[in-house]
Amino acid sequence: MASRILVAYASKYGASTEIAEKIGSVLYDAGLKVNVLPVEKVDDLTPFAAVVLGSAVYMGSWRKEAVTFLEEYASSLARIPVWFFSSGPTGEGDPVTLMKGWRFPTAQQSLANRIQPRDIAVFHGDLDMDKLNIGEKLIIKGVRSPTGDFRDWDAITEWATTIAAAMQPEPTR
Repeated sequence: MASRILVAYASKYGASTEIAEKIGSVLYDAGLKVNVLPVEKVDDLTPFAAVVLGSAVYMGSWRKEAVTFLEEYASSLARIPVWFFSSGPTGEGDPVTLMKGWRFPTAQQSLANRIQPRDIAVFHGDLDMDKLNIGEKLIIKGVRSPTGDFRDWDAITEWATTIAAAMQPEPTR
């Protein structure tokens, strides 16, 4: 199996970008060929044997450009190994629990069912009030979301390591 992997992502303020870059770094360190790109820079999946696709999550939804990518490439993604990740919840504890069991955007669940990803991960996010516009700041204060960087780099590394293991070439005899 060819080992070129695409790590594609959608990020608003950069936290999901950094998660994608970490995943790419783990894959690269495992000896795999990897491209880490924002979804809007991807125009062809043919060179890739697998895709890791992730997005920042706002109000239970992926970023628009990630949804567009998912819709546009659904048929291609259904033919190769795929992993999804989301980043967003802030605070202490299990991110899926913090998201009340949410693992993937409901509006895109039928596409995910068709693609059949090997795994779907939800990672803590980073909420930096200095980067938000006034409307976003008011919403965050209104819902009392914890602010700060809650990303768990060990969990991200561990998840990426499982992807690297799955994508290692079969030993030849």
